[in-house]
Amino acid sequence: MANSPQARKRARQADKHRLHNTSERSRMRTSVKNVLKAVAEADNVGAQQAYKEATALLDQAANKGLIHKNKAARHKSRLNARVRALG
Repeated sequence: MANSPQARKRARQADKHRLHNTSERSRMRTSVKNVLKAVAEADNVGAQQAYKEATALLDQAANKGLIHKNKAARHKSRLNARVRALG
């Protein structure tokens, strides 16, 4: 366990950051699932709206380092293909 005051503080910060990152990652994944659900229901307008929201959250996660930029691009590309197939 951390012995020095600096190490104790860094451990506290790590716990705080881990909780925040988990929350952000969960929001991102939920937004992706919302797009997939709208596509499954053949809701074109809803899917486009959900895709727009998911794109923003994927980009934010990539910029913050929660996921790799290529992973964000891959998700956006695949979701966009499904949304466009509806129209």
